[in-house]
Order: sequence, then structure tokens, then C-alpha cells
Amino acid sequence: MNYKKHIKIDKEIRFGKPCIIGTRITVFDVLSWYSTGMTAEDILADFPQLKKEQLFACLSYAAEKERKLITV
Repeated sequence: MNYKKHIKIDKEIRFGKPCIIGTRITVFDVLSWYSTGMTAEDILADFPQLKKEQLFACLSYAAEKERKLITV
């Protein structure tokens, strides 16, 4: 998945944390929700402005960051 279609870093939004485009929801927010046991369906029910592809983009972003950490 090309997360860059859904995730953007803008220093003017949430102090430059990676956010879902068009929202103030960060990748960290989404990962935190998953870590508490929320499902994609739970998150989408609580935040109807989000789409499933955006949630997957957050996971893809995190996986890419992890991959870069491991290879450095």
C-alpha cells in the first residue's frame, strides 16, 4: 500500500506528527486504538470520517518505519 496517499506530515498540524490527510488524527492515535483492542470496525464507527484504507495506511506507515529501523 502507498501510505503517502493517506498520510502527511505538516509542521502546522499536530506538531508535525504524521496525520491522516484532511484530519488531525495521527498515525499514533490509530495505532493506540488498535493496541487497546479496537477493531477497524470499532474505529470506523467512532470516527465515521475515516475510511478503512486510511487505517491500513497507518499500519503501512508504521511497518515502513519499523523496517527502516531494523535495516539501519
